[in-house]
Amino acid sequence: MNPHYPLTCFLVLAFSLVPVKAQDPSPPSKAPRKANRLAQEKSPYLLQHQFNPVDWYPWGPEAFERARKEDKPVLLSIGYSTCYWCHVMERESFENKAIAALLNRDFICIKVDREERPDVDKVYMNAYQAIAGGGGGWPLNMFLTPEGKPFFGGTYIPPTTIRGRRGMTDLLPLIIRAWKDPKQRKNLLTDARRVTAHLQQRTLPKPGTLTPKTLETAYSQFAKIFDPKHGGFGNAPKFPRPHSMMFLLRYARRASDSKALDMVQTSLDAMARGGIYDHLGYGFHRYSTDSRWLVPHFEKMLYDNALLVLLHLEAFQITGRPFHERIARETLQYISRELTSPEGPFYSAEDAESLPPGEASDGHKKEGAYYLWRPEEVIALLGEAQGKLFCEIYDVTEAGNFTDPHDRLAKKKNSILHLNQQIEQHAQKRNIPPDKLLQQLEACRQKLFVARSKRPRPHLDDKILAAWNGLAIAAFARAHRVLGDPEYRLRAETAARFLQTTMTRKGRLLRRYRDGEAAIPGYLNDYAFLAWGLLELYQATFDAAWLEGSKTLLTEMNRLFWDDNAGGFNFSGQDSETLIATTKELYDGALPSGNSCAAYTFLRVGHLTGDSKLFERGAKTLQTFAATIDQYPMGYPFMLLALDFLHGRRQEIVISGSPSDPATQKLIDLARRRFLPHSLIILHPPGSAGETIRKLIPFVAGQTMIENRPTAYLCRNYACQAPTTDPRVFEKLLER
Repeated sequence: MNPHYPLTCFLVLAFSLVPVKAQDPSPPSKAPRKANRLAQEKSPYLLQHQFNPVDWYPWGPEAFERARKEDKPVLLSIGYSTCYWCHVMERESFENKAIAALLNRDFICIKVDREERPDVDKVYMNAYQAIAGGGGGWPLNMFLTPEGKPFFGGTYIPPTTIRGRRGMTDLLPLIIRAWKDPKQRKNLLTDARRVTAHLQQRTLPKPGTLTPKTLETAYSQFAKIFDPKHGGFGNAPKFPRPHSMMFLLRYARRASDSKALDMVQTSLDAMARGGIYDHLGYGFHRYSTDSRWLVPHFEKMLYDNALLVLLHLEAFQITGRPFHERIARETLQYISRELTSPEGPFYSAEDAESLPPGEASDGHKKEGAYYLWRPEEVIALLGEAQGKLFCEIYDVTEAGNFTDPHDRLAKKKNSILHLNQQIEQHAQKRNIPPDKLLQQLEACRQKLFVARSKRPRPHLDDKILAAWNGLAIAAFARAHRVLGDPEYRLRAETAARFLQTTMTRKGRLLRRYRDGEAAIPGYLNDYAFLAWGLLELYQATFDAAWLEGSKTLLTEMNRLFWDDNAGGFNFSGQDSETLIATTKELYDGALPSGNSCAAYTFLRVGHLTGDSKLFERGAKTLQTFAATIDQYPMGYPFMLLALDFLHGRRQEIVISGSPSDPATQKLIDLARRRFLPHSLIILHPPGSAGETIRKLIPFVAGQTMIENRPTAYLCRNYACQAPTTDPRVFEKLLER
């Protein structure tokens, strides 16, 4: 089936018949509302819909059984709790009593949180893209047969038809009319079977062989769409794409290409100056709606911030620029302050919307309201002189730089804080030292942050997801490794222990924890991201238990997710619910794919431990998808990290010595401060303290201290150069 195949019979029906007369949306009722079935769920997204007049079901057999019994089509609506257009559609359509009446009469309606059930989301997003010929987004609204087979769908659907976009009050009667007409029903069912068959076929991987040439091709593709003025890649909207820049850092090292490093530096500088960065509370917003990083989509996601911390730490290792250390520390401060649960693991996200401050609330939230400023607000808090200075540097003006797309006639214009120049340029313009200007601005920022904290806050999605926590654990662990702050180690270890205990049942990692309940068998990316996080924890702490935990997760991942017939890892485990199609996640979008992170982590843990089976599984994963990757390597940057490692000058750095000995720590620090993407560091303590690591990594048994002094070994393929106890000699060896 062609992926651009349209449902011709139904699309013609939907867009050519005389529309049913649209009904005006009803305003939300102020009377006490009756809760629906979603009130019993844990998902913040489902709970947002618990008082809708729509008769929602959560995903499960009960809804489909009723659809079969009553011979009704299913509306499957998928979103997440910080999704702006999901909120819009809820207010416009799912709170609309007239639309709810149509849905309740003619359809069985199911709500799904895509972050809890990414398996369901991936299947039906693939179906939408097959029907529509590409695109996608949330909310995702798919119409299904009672067997779960899709025959029509859309993303955001307005309540009434507007500018040629079919609205719910027109679309729903057309769908049910087609469903009840025997001839048209037959066509719909044929379409549903064809889409389902396509979904089942599209998971077949395309094997081949990848070489370093693929890395060169990917670099060329990135270079072609790089924006040299504003940084980033392509046109608006612009996404941070941290794993793309992680690839470029490795390519810069591999090819000794300063242009690749410049692309990363330009992008990171522009993002940190732009509105996509929160200059008061820190952390990055989801993406920029414009090309210069000024106007963000204001939601903040745990995974974006974790990956950007990792990227800034790598840039700091390469360049030594304090800027990268500062942004990494500030972003970790944001995660620690706003996204950390009392038990230690990390919450998922903060919403883009909140109630406007200082105004009589009409109950309607607005995007960015928590983050926007007007000059008079700033001056009232900071005083005339400091207020004007701050407004000038952070571009807070009477004209404003932000226009609410849903309130373009607003009399008061708001500004997003951003730096249109480097601080050094502002300091030079005012003939004062940059450090002095920074001190003044920091005092101003603190006052504004305290004032902003009193505003109505955006909604916090407080569910804990294993996969996203795996990324945050990796970020905090790497920060401890590079920056040495013990708080970062504590946060990473606390979260990891929570996932290994509270979110693991009978050895099976679970996907989600919220409100005292851990549930849903973990998916591929839950295992892959956590295995990566635990490997980073070992590299940060040299506690062998974390390496053992990573290896155990990889072994279980291989058992639960590997496809013995076609190769590659399925997104859902063998013990998970059977859907209409299996999926194999490969594209590295906002998040690395499960297969990409699996390949990367299998290779690194396999190499570190000398476990050839693990290493070969990572190499096999690359081979399984090679032909697909080679068609468009830029789309798989995290998989390219694995390819770069596979074809890099891999080496093991063994430090033999007591971890409490300052001389041992000095050798460790020399290795840690460098960007060594092809190296893995092992601490081999003497005596009984080293038993566990010798069991996990047998070859280190021969790497012992010389003359009872901490000793460093540089090894390639487990063959080591002459060891040294001299930090200066060791440093020179690392520079080769």
